[in-house]
Amino acid sequence: MPSNAPSLKDRCAVIHGGSGALGGAVARAFAREGARVFVTGRSHDKLDAVVRDITQAGGRAQAAVVDALDEAAMLRHAAEVAEQAGGIDLAFNAVGVFHVQGRPLAELSLEDFFLPIHAYTRANFLTAKAVAPHMAARGGGVILSVSTPASRLPGPGYLGHAVACAGVEGLARHMAGELAAFRIRTACIRSHAIPEAVAAGSHSGEVFRPAAERMGLTVEQMLAARPEGLLVERLPSLDQLAGTAVFLASPLARAMTGAIVNLSGGVILD
Repeated sequence: MPSNAPSLKDRCAVIHGGSGALGGAVARAFAREGARVFVTGRSHDKLDAVVRDITQAGGRAQAAVVDALDEAAMLRHAAEVAEQAGGIDLAFNAVGVFHVQGRPLAELSLEDFFLPIHAYTRANFLTAKAVAPHMAARGGGVILSVSTPASRLPGPGYLGHAVACAGVEGLARHMAGELAAFRIRTACIRSHAIPEAVAAGSHSGEVFRPAAERMGLTVEQMLAARPEGLLVERLPSLDQLAGTAVFLASPLARAMTGAIVNLSGGVILD
């Protein structure tokens, strides 16, 4: 392999939300680059399918049903993985949640507002808390997360989701400073809607539903019609998101930490 190509050979990677489209794509990509992958999620069948794909392609993968919002379960899983694999090098969190959208502030209940904030930030916080000690013992590591452009774009119906994504990005930034002493890097991929993931039932379909309804379209029709503000030919694909995660997890990105990496097609430029 050329020296400038990303490689995750013999790295141990934990993928939370691995039963979903995004997490599954990243798990497969990490395994193709040589990582030993431990995937978690809520669906036995979907996790088994990811493991089967990886092992049939010659990779190494194991799966476990883990509630990413359960602190004890997350700590226990990380300890079990570290004991089995000799440590943890990489973590990717793709945990999402269906939540109420499309309501203005005056009609939004406190519970509906806090649902995405609680789920997104809690899952990412617990991922970092669980894996960081094992990465530190290993001499370093990389913790990756995912957000959406809603963190920066105002619009009716997105309040809870927007604050949740801003929180996930804030975690990536601030943990970079705290974990630098342990040679642990962080990054967050800010991705626009991925049509393949929406078609597979991703929560991102719900996130973009208010905008589609305002246009009188389905989410699929809106995404196919090139969303407003997109500066490139098409929305990102699962392969592109997974490839971005591979790069960020690899030694090629060792000068990057606390980065929010835009995969937004130019909707946000920074």
